Formats: sequence, C-alpha cells, structure tokens
Amino acid sequence: MKEYIQENRERFFEELFSLLRIPSISAKQDHKKDMERCAERLKELLLEAGADEAGVYPSKGNPVVFGKKIINPEWKTVMVYGHYDVQPPEPLEKWHTDPFEPVIKQDPTGQEAIYARGANDDKGQLFMHIKAFEYLLRSGKLRHNVKFIFEGEEEIGSPSLPAWVKEHKKWLGADVILVSDTTMISDKVPSINCGMRGMAYLEVTLTGPDKDLHSGHYGGTVANPIQTLCDLISGLIDKDGRVTIPGFYDDVVELSRKDRAQLARAPFDLKEFEESVGVKALRGEKGYTPLERIGIRPCLDVCGIWGGYIGEGAKTVLPSVAHAKISMRLVPNQESAKITRIFKKHLEKIAPKYCRIEVKPCEGGEGFLIPISSPAFQAASKAMEEVYGVKPVPSRGGGSIAVLADMQKILGVDPLLMGFGLERDTIHSPNESYLLRQFFAGMESIAKFYEYYE
Repeated sequence: MKEYIQENRERFFEELFSLLRIPSISAKQDHKKDMERCAERLKELLLEAGADEAGVYPSKGNPVVFGKKIINPEWKTVMVYGHYDVQPPEPLEKWHTDPFEPVIKQDPTGQEAIYARGANDDKGQLFMHIKAFEYLLRSGKLRHNVKFIFEGEEEIGSPSLPAWVKEHKKWLGADVILVSDTTMISDKVPSINCGMRGMAYLEVTLTGPDKDLHSGHYGGTVANPIQTLCDLISGLIDKDGRVTIPGFYDDVVELSRKDRAQLARAPFDLKEFEESVGVKALRGEKGYTPLERIGIRPCLDVCGIWGGYIGEGAKTVLPSVAHAKISMRLVPNQESAKITRIFKKHLEKIAPKYCRIEVKPCEGGEGFLIPISSPAFQAASKAMEEVYGVKPVPSRGGGSIAVLADMQKILGVDPLLMGFGLERDTIHSPNESYLLRQFFAGMESIAKFYEYYE
C-alpha cells in the first residue's frame, strides 16, 4: 500500500479535494443542492475505484450513497459506513484559509496537514476506505465482499438513515460495519474505540414579558428571561461536576477496576491536553480522570445561549425571550428518550412562575459497546500494530454516532471504529485539519485490516 500511495498521491489529493470543495452542510437548508452534488461525486469515486454498483438513493432527508463489490457470496462482507455532511464553518473570521478551498500546509508543530472543513470529519476518513478498497482490488488482494453506505445527515443526528436501513435491510447484510469517524487518544500510541456515548439534545426557550421592555422603566421589577435562564442552567451541575437532574444517573453502570485500569493504559499528558484546547486547568466530575470523564461518564453542556440585543453599540432593553441549546452525552445503558423526558420534567418543575418555559427535543441517540474479543477488533488491532509499531489501546469515545447503535440493532451487526483523527485536528471548529501521516497510515491500516480479518 505504501508504494501505491506514493504512485497515486497527487491523484488522491485531487479526488479528496473535489469532495472538500463542496459545502455539504446538513444543518442549513440552503445547501440541499450541495448535498446532492457531494453524494453524486461519492458515487463516481466508488465506481472509479471498482465498485460493481453504486447509486444515490433518496431518503426522507438527504440522499444516501450505497455501493458494493460482491466477489464471492461465501466470503465475509465488510460494510463501510461514513458521512459526507459537514458542520457549518462559522465563525468564518477564525479560519486562516477558506474552509471550502482545501490546502496542504504545515500545522503548528511543523507537520504537513490538509486544512478544510471535512478534512477529518468525515470526508478525509471515509475517503481512506475508498482508496484502500481500490488498492486491494487492483492488486488482486481483496478477499472480502465490500459494501459502502454514506449518509448526509450524521451531523444533525441521522434522522433519516434508520428508516432507510430498515427499508433496505436486504441489501445490507454484512459481518462487520467498518467506521472511521473517530479519533485516537495520541499520535504516539494508536487506539481503537470499543464504545461511544449517546446523546440527548434539546432547546430551551424562556419567555417573560410579551415584548422587549425598556430596562430603565422595568428593570428590577420585571424578571429578565436571560438572567432567569442562566440561573436555571447554572443549577444543573453541582460543585463536584455532577448533573443535578433527579434520575440522571439511575442507569449508569460503573466500570470495574479492571476496566478502568485498561483505559488507564492510554497515554495522557495533562499539560499537553490543556495546551491543545487553550485552557490552564480542567473541570469535571470529581473522582474521575479526564479520559474517564470523556469516555465512560455522562455529562451536560450548554452549546449555545442567546437573547436580547447583541448588535453594535448599546440598546437598553429587558428582553422578552431567552434561548439555550443543551446537549447531554450519555453512556451505554442510558436511554436518550428517558433522559430527555426527565430533563424536560425537571426544568418545567423548577422554572419560576414569572416566566414561561418550553423544552423542545432536537436530537437523540444511544451509546453502544463493542466486544474487544471479536475477530474484527482483533484484526484491526493487528493491522494498526503493524503500521504504527505499537499495540493499540482499547478506548471509549466521548462523541456520538447515534445511528451506529440503530444499525447495530436493526442489522444485528457490530460496528468497528478504526478512527485516525486526533484531537488537535479541531473538528467542528475553525481550521479543521488532518495530518498527512495519519491520512496515509489510515489507508495502510485499513488495507491491513482486510488481510487479517478472517
């Protein structure tokens, strides 16, 4: 694979860049045409790589790309999952380059990286699978059937894919769902995610007066919805970093000492971590390490809060309405519907009578675990050890790919998370990047996975 990469390096960049230039932003309705363009381009790349069939199929939302190469029905089938939608690039002023005009340049450590929205999450990572498949097929080394399923709504919670998977279940038989949409703990020691968190995402609206009021005439007498909302939110987490919603931890399973010791094998440099995110100290649930807080514990975060006047200059108003978007990352065994329900009940109970509260569920999905004893996990471990020279560490991902739990349930097939991103890649933030050495090591590792997966 190394030689194939060197021979085709510039072509790989051209093909990937053709995807990265498409602003396939699922969160914005005015990018529907871009979603369709990106799906069509992926179909072309699958056919060019050697897929027997590839098509763009409608769903209730953005189109699904499905392709396959069936060599021998008796052989094992690997189904590759990825997503072609990306996060909005805002704030644009924070980008050093155009988010949809990819460039290769040195990162702050002097290493070459691709800079663009989607460079890592997930266009760069799904592209590795297409090229590894292309290499194996053209070199005559492919000993598996391969299917590809790429969706365009992962960044908004995959609302349409579960129904599409149910409808097309007969197409989707496989032995493993292979995914590269996660990160490694460190570029020094590779890791393989053996589980991910679920999520419940909600929007809270608090309304006071029926219109904005003069802050001089009414301030100090009429309750301010923004201040009231801040009071409510600040009480959702206590001084020890625990969520205060009654019943929130009821279904959380504590890890054994053995499992916690296994996770502790992962290299973690506190100072380096703090510097990478630009803070001088960390805060979280008492009694757990930073890696445990990220991977095996649930949490609550305010993702956005707004209201009142935020334009240039001064406008002395007492606002009528305040809003907040809140995410709760959940561990396996917690149900997003239940957490959404108890959150709503709690907020409605504690909201003061001088404001009206509305809690609107937005997204939800379950966490899941992957057995590390499975043949697929062991094959991935061998492949990455051969490429990196170090045995990978099992880890638990802090993010959410909710649809994988749905696919696991509908199809009865376990996912395998071979992610090659790093936290330094700043996905979902300005200046998203993907180190070239990770990009190419990912291709090599994926090709090796097929060699070891029996």
